[in-house]
Amino acid sequence: MLPSAPKFPWKSDPLVLTVRRLSSTTLALLAFLLAAAFMVSVAFAAALVIETRTGKVVSARLADASIEWITVDTDGLQVVLTGTAPNEAVRFRAVNMVGSLIDSSRIRDQLDVTPASAVQAPDFSVKMLRTEDGIQLIGLMPDIPAEGGMSKEALVDAATLLTPDTELANFLETATYPAPSTWEPALALGLQALGMLERSKVSVEAKVVEITAVSDSDAEKKAFEDDLRALAPPGVRLILDISAPRPVITPFTMRFVVDGEGARFDSCSADTERARSMILAAGARAGVAGNPVCTVGLGTPTPRWADAVVRAIGAVAEIGSGSVTFSDSDVTFLAGADVSQAAFDKVVGELETGLPDAFSLTSSQEKAASTPQGPAEFTATLSEDDKVELRGRLTDTAQRSAVDAFARAAFEGAEVLTATRIDETLPDGWPVRVLAGLAALAEVEHGSLLVRADLVEVTGVTGSLETRRKITQILSGELGQGQTFRVNVRYDEALDPIASLPTPEECAADVNVVITRTKIIFTPASAELATTARPVLDALAAILIKCPPMQMEIGGHTDSQGSEDGNKKLSQDRAEAVLLALQGRRVDTSGMTSVGYGEATPIADNETEEGREANRRIAFVLQGAPPQAELGGAGGEARLEGTTDADLAAAPADAIAADTEGAAGADASAKPADGTPELAEDTSPSVAPVEKTIRPLPRPEGLKAGDTE
Repeated sequence: MLPSAPKFPWKSDPLVLTVRRLSSTTLALLAFLLAAAFMVSVAFAAALVIETRTGKVVSARLADASIEWITVDTDGLQVVLTGTAPNEAVRFRAVNMVGSLIDSSRIRDQLDVTPASAVQAPDFSVKMLRTEDGIQLIGLMPDIPAEGGMSKEALVDAATLLTPDTELANFLETATYPAPSTWEPALALGLQALGMLERSKVSVEAKVVEITAVSDSDAEKKAFEDDLRALAPPGVRLILDISAPRPVITPFTMRFVVDGEGARFDSCSADTERARSMILAAGARAGVAGNPVCTVGLGTPTPRWADAVVRAIGAVAEIGSGSVTFSDSDVTFLAGADVSQAAFDKVVGELETGLPDAFSLTSSQEKAASTPQGPAEFTATLSEDDKVELRGRLTDTAQRSAVDAFARAAFEGAEVLTATRIDETLPDGWPVRVLAGLAALAEVEHGSLLVRADLVEVTGVTGSLETRRKITQILSGELGQGQTFRVNVRYDEALDPIASLPTPEECAADVNVVITRTKIIFTPASAELATTARPVLDALAAILIKCPPMQMEIGGHTDSQGSEDGNKKLSQDRAEAVLLALQGRRVDTSGMTSVGYGEATPIADNETEEGREANRRIAFVLQGAPPQAELGGAGGEARLEGTTDADLAAAPADAIAADTEGAAGADASAKPADGTPELAEDTSPSVAPVEKTIRPLPRPEGLKAGDTE
């Protein structure tokens, strides 16, 4: 009988048993692996939450502190800081701030620090104040060795020499830094200004010298300004604020005349601008033309000066012929011979009652001319070649000696001829009239004097607008109230040293007219002046030689073609070439500078050929003047690149202003159309007109109107 098979044969199979054992191990391993993976996931998620939370907290804290230059990155529990700190102290404070939020061991500091820049030199500045009490020096200047230039000690010693009798207040400090190249020339200019101006404040910086001062008169103010501008070194900008106080006028004088030559002021003084306006308005109503001179000064005898003068001018205008003279509070009213007695009595009566109480009025009327009876006379003539002839009558030999000595002193350097005779019957006051007349004649360039018992008359030519006023003051003050005198003085601009000299603004305008119609030409891509540029340079030199020293910039400009550095160097070289060319033509270039701007300041579009042509230019700019629009197009520029003659525009014809003539007997202080006051004669039947021609600008040699270069 066969043995029966087991009911579950696989349970006793070794292979099956082995498989059963392997399955249990695998399951356990798989369970372990699954548990490990779960734990890792949980840990990773926890770390990710911690990183995110830490990054948000640190970033928020830095944002609250306005620290925007740090970038925060998290790597597990580590916090990485990157960025560039302004300096080490700021970096240290930022790291400490983050360390207050998390453990410092978790911080990875990868911050950089901006490299420290070189220490800049301070802005050197010195202020110098000079008053009656002495000189004060305050400011910061470079520490210069005594043997190396203008040191602190040298400046103090030089300033002390200006006011040796007063103690100098020294508040200067020094710093051990190199001095700018323009520092010492600027300081030397400031010291020179301090020596010239007894009441001044001078502020000196490396490139700017600012001077505030007070002068005694307008003439002195202009002289100071001209001298200081001539002394200004290149590269230093000079700012001037010099004022002239109101002059003291003694006697305080006003003389208004209406005769056959018209209405005019022989002399005009006012105590305020308002009074000046009132007086000139009254003169205009009485027939005065132009813009007469009326000096505002000190010394008025009463605050009601303008009221009295206006009323007196109206009185003269009402009768239509006569004059009124104010000398302090003395008023002399003279009616013409053609005025009726009724009109004279009416006007004088109203004037006597209308004048303020402070004034004393003397009135009279000229008598009609009668047959000459040979009255006693004294005459003096001053010729253009400085010869003085004294003729006529004097009271005695003592007066003759006194008059001769007075004339030699009054006309210093002139040849004096005394040919007078003695007349003991001359009226009282004759010596005073003669000496007063000679003093008045000394104020003119050349002229004559007539002295009679009833008249002192001065006739002549002057180069100063103040001469008529001065003569009127002399005669009214010396002759006394009620005395008749006449002032026939004509102003000649050719004798005026100030008016005949063009101003810097006029010179700059003339220069710009020349470069408007003609261009300065260079050879292509170089700073060499072309041969065709010589005529315009000659024309510029002809203008500038006649000009006073002035601060002017010669600026070179290019278009945008080429490199920026190359254009700037080319424009600088060309500006210097123009400066040297003018210097070679004997132009005073001490106040001129050359600056190359390259392509930095275009005046037209560099995208077109026309625009590039406009941008290639040389510009003459007056320093210290109000800014003006630069001339564009063909004007005010120089052709800096190669240009053919055919490209140049035709030069316009010269503009010559019409002559302006002073009519005979025109208002002594009226100004014609060109703004120049004309001083016409008082009583002469006719006066030769004073011609004033606006000079045409020089045209380049060989160039005529309508021609092209």
